[in-house]
Amino acid sequence: MNTHTKPIASPGAPTGADVQDWRPEDEGFWATTGSKIAYRNLWISIPALLCGFAVWGMWGIITVQMLNLGFPFTQAELFTLTAIAGISGATMRIPASFLIRLAGGRNTIFLTTSMLLAPAIGTGIVLQHPEWPLWSFQLMALWSGVGGGNFASSMSNISTFFPKRLQGTALGLNAGLGNFGVTTMQIVIPVVMTLPLLGAFGGEPMTLVKDSGWLFGKIAAGTPTWVQNAGFAWVFSLVPLGALCWFGMSNLKTVSPNTGGPIVAFAKITYLYTLAFVPTVFMLWLYLPKPTGLGVLSMWVAIPLDIVMALAVMRLAAFGEMKEGVKKQFAIFSNKHTWSLTALYIVTFGSFIGFSMALPLAITVIFGFQHIPDAAGVMQHTLKNPNAPSALTYAWIGPFVGAAVRPIGGWISDKIGGSIVTQVITAVMAAAAVAVGYVMMQAYSSATPEQYFPMFLGLFMVLFFASGIGNGSTFRTIGVIFDRAQAGPVLGWTSAVAAYGAFIAPVLIGQYIKAGTPQLAFYGFAVFYALCLVLNWWFYLRKGAEIKNP
Repeated sequence: MNTHTKPIASPGAPTGADVQDWRPEDEGFWATTGSKIAYRNLWISIPALLCGFAVWGMWGIITVQMLNLGFPFTQAELFTLTAIAGISGATMRIPASFLIRLAGGRNTIFLTTSMLLAPAIGTGIVLQHPEWPLWSFQLMALWSGVGGGNFASSMSNISTFFPKRLQGTALGLNAGLGNFGVTTMQIVIPVVMTLPLLGAFGGEPMTLVKDSGWLFGKIAAGTPTWVQNAGFAWVFSLVPLGALCWFGMSNLKTVSPNTGGPIVAFAKITYLYTLAFVPTVFMLWLYLPKPTGLGVLSMWVAIPLDIVMALAVMRLAAFGEMKEGVKKQFAIFSNKHTWSLTALYIVTFGSFIGFSMALPLAITVIFGFQHIPDAAGVMQHTLKNPNAPSALTYAWIGPFVGAAVRPIGGWISDKIGGSIVTQVITAVMAAAAVAVGYVMMQAYSSATPEQYFPMFLGLFMVLFFASGIGNGSTFRTIGVIFDRAQAGPVLGWTSAVAAYGAFIAPVLIGQYIKAGTPQLAFYGFAVFYALCLVLNWWFYLRKGAEIKNP
């Protein structure tokens, strides 16, 4: 008799990385087995998504320090680095919404988190070479977009683990705490740049040519700075996180029945992400000025073109199971609420991520210089301001506020309705945008712009607070209007389009600062917010609305 026979697992028992039986709505199953697996996946997902946001957004801080270190690029060229990262991350979200079903949650989160090592290490390398051409920095910014795309796959994955009654809590934790990656990045990068983090392996420091700053104040010109650590620092968290994802997360076979082996799953993920890079690179080649591109498109043509090309590539290149998934995704476009909620999500998340990307460099350019007319009365903006506030000291506060209040927005919306909350915060944002524009105009025509900085920062906090609340309210509205089958694709689509705010805001603010009229960018934002006020009222708040205050 064989005494070493292994006990036979009960049919469908959740064992190992591949979970064959998953019934979260079954209270008995949830209590005994499901909740442990679901929360383990959630607690690993949150820091992985946080690092994704950090790598995606890091160019907003890096460009500030490149300016302080005297890298040979114009302010407009530096703004394009944050914009490229923004548009890449937005486009990556379109295919990312398909990844969980095709490749499995564990496989997807492990690989997409591990992929972040490439832009992190690559950025650390190029930052040691200020003499390298602009396109090498733009390539790393483009690659950083992987971190932005991870939001769609991460949210899709966590939604499959939890019962309906806990969806809001689980997704709120994943999204809200994941958004803290922007704040974490804005705190961590200024600190690590002051340290020889990797010793001899980390390269030589550079010398600041302008005063810089960090969380605790100013750093004087002449101080050694390891700007390359802005990329290298994330290796310390990404390597153990990759191991945690691989050994701690699960593939739900009820959701992803045909993933194939890990190598096959990884090939699917790589294929889909490559599809997203192709239209993005082509569009940027048409949009960016020479010598990087042709410079023949305006931003307002480039963004729709990128979206249309990404969708077309997905539709034409899809095969097998992916083809059916794409077909279901396209079905959402026949629903008018997809379009109205896309606009409203741009107001909220688009503003949050766009201002997060643009704020550090905007602070540096507007408040870092004295604005004095020359003998001919032409305003000059090149004289260093000795009393300038440090962007690296203050820029993290806004994203922190926006991320912290996101769960509150969802909770309030559960009590009084999502659309009424969205209406209030949109009105607040319209007023605050006008006020920010006015203050920027005053600062940009002053020899002592720092006197306007407290009001500028306070008004931006209002914008971040309102956008954070609105992230929660619009998220809740999508869940109410659409059934479970459509809510996922709609969320993926709206989050992708809204993420283009990370491209629009840096480009628009940079262009108007260069033109000497920074206020016009924010007056334009205010007009858009006002139009969305009307849109939200028409669809969800007016008497006779088809769906009242969802």
